Amino acid sequence: MGIQATRVKEILDSEKFKDIVKKRLTVSLSLTAIMLIVYFGFMLTIAFYKELLALKIGEHITIGLPIGIGVIVFAWLLTGFYTRWANNKYDKAVRELRNEILEK
Repeated sequence: MGIQATRVKEILDSEKFKDIVKKRLTVSLSLTAIMLIVYFGFMLTIAFYKELLALKIGEHITIGLPIGIGVIVFAWLLTGFYTRWANNKYDKAVRELRNEILEK
């Protein structure tokens, strides 16, 4: 079962399809920008402000270690946020669009 070329053009030109693509792009680029800011902020702190990360918070631990772990955990949280958004909103919208296409 295939979709005719005219039907594909109709789908690609539909406002619903464009809206779905726009929302996915907006969420993806926003989360990417946030992660890049956090990661490069950490890297720039390492490069130019070592004294901050060298502050001791224990006998053998500096503040850089929990901040570094925090960057990793933050990446996991962003991934979880995206997954939750995709499962609850994006996939639902794609399913609805697919059902509309199959009904015609």
